[in-house]
Amino acid sequence: MKVSEKYSENVSWKDISIGGNIQGGGTSKEFNTGEWRVNTPKFIAEKCKQCLLCVPVCPDSSIPVVDKERLDFDFEHCKGCGICAAVCPCDAIEMIKGE
Repeated sequence: MKVSEKYSENVSWKDISIGGNIQGGGTSKEFNTGEWRVNTPKFIAEKCKQCLLCVPVCPDSSIPVVDKERLDFDFEHCKGCGICAAVCPCDAIEMIKGE
């Protein structure tokens, strides 16, 4: 039987293999995706009021927090999306193009 015959609009969902299964968790730390970055966030510690509004919006969890204080970025995983800079009320994050 051809694949096109096995999987067509006439096949019941019960007859196809399960998709979207995650075989193992916790592997994202193994992939250094920061090299994809086009723009780089610059943390300006003097301006930071430690409101931590940037932390939950980071899609890559690239803003480490230790003892309720944010640290500089995890550049191995930061993709430079700029969401953190957009939400920072203190202008403590500046996006730099091409770094």
